[in-house]
Amino acid sequence: MTLLSVFLITVKSTRKLSNYLFAAFLLVTAFDFIGFFILEIPNNILNSLKIASVLLQMPLYYLYVQSVCFSNFKLEKQHLLHTLLFLVTFIFLLATSVSDRSYEIFKIIAKIQYYAYMIAVFLTLSRFNKLYQENYANNHKNTYKWILQITILFLVGNCFTILRTFFPSLPNINLLISVFALSVISWFVLKALYQPSLFVGVDKNISTLKPLKEATTETEQYIELLSNYMDTEKPYLEPELSLQKLAKGIDIPEKQLSQLINQHIGKHFFDYVNEYRINDAKALLKEQTDLTVSEILYQIGFNSKSSFYTAFKKETSQNPVAYRKSMT
Repeated sequence: MTLLSVFLITVKSTRKLSNYLFAAFLLVTAFDFIGFFILEIPNNILNSLKIASVLLQMPLYYLYVQSVCFSNFKLEKQHLLHTLLFLVTFIFLLATSVSDRSYEIFKIIAKIQYYAYMIAVFLTLSRFNKLYQENYANNHKNTYKWILQITILFLVGNCFTILRTFFPSLPNINLLISVFALSVISWFVLKALYQPSLFVGVDKNISTLKPLKEATTETEQYIELLSNYMDTEKPYLEPELSLQKLAKGIDIPEKQLSQLINQHIGKHFFDYVNEYRINDAKALLKEQTDLTVSEILYQIGFNSKSSFYTAFKKETSQNPVAYRKSMT
């Protein structure tokens, strides 16, 4: 874990804050794992610090998730509040010389904090998922799925620690926890290296939409304007098309356009744009048989094969290859 941390800190990246936060999480986790192999640490300060450091793991992971999901996330002074529980607990353990009573209190605090941060992570992912669907046309869903997967794996890892609590004499339980944690973290880092697009976050300052009243005549006119613009200018061919760019193109306020698409048309921005792309894809698959599926997906505005196949199957219930065969 220490080597992975050094690598994350030193590797060249456009999202250094994410790397730094995850490296800090790895280092704190590695420090905690010392206790799996050293049953008793004689120094009271070091022992208290090792135990209390557990309370830094979830805050660091939560901040990491924030930094991955939101492209304009920055560490600010108020984020130091996430260390408050660690500091108070460290002083408490130090003052009591980690007595049995104080250690039992610590375990209760650690469990409550763990699940509180897990809830916060899932709420962050829920907001991120809603924002990217309402405001972005590129495939932020991969980021959502990736963080969701790793969070669920952390929950699985926590089940192992619960198992150790109830069955402390279980053979090699500490080794099992260590191997599982190292495997998950290694997979996590390698996936981030091979898929840097996973770090493309959304703007955290965007608000989610609230319900509107019934459509007016003006709304119908804007819908027609938008439809004509999409048909003639084909802005959806740009892979990085966002709600902001589309609003600027047709000279409609961004919030109004978002309400128009998401509430009056009844589609998320992501699905609305992909519908136009898939319609173009179907025409090309049928008429341009000399073009490969890969050539078509880039031509119509997608930037990955997986996102194209997912969107195409959602619209047609077939994959592109099967659709082309059915048309010939």
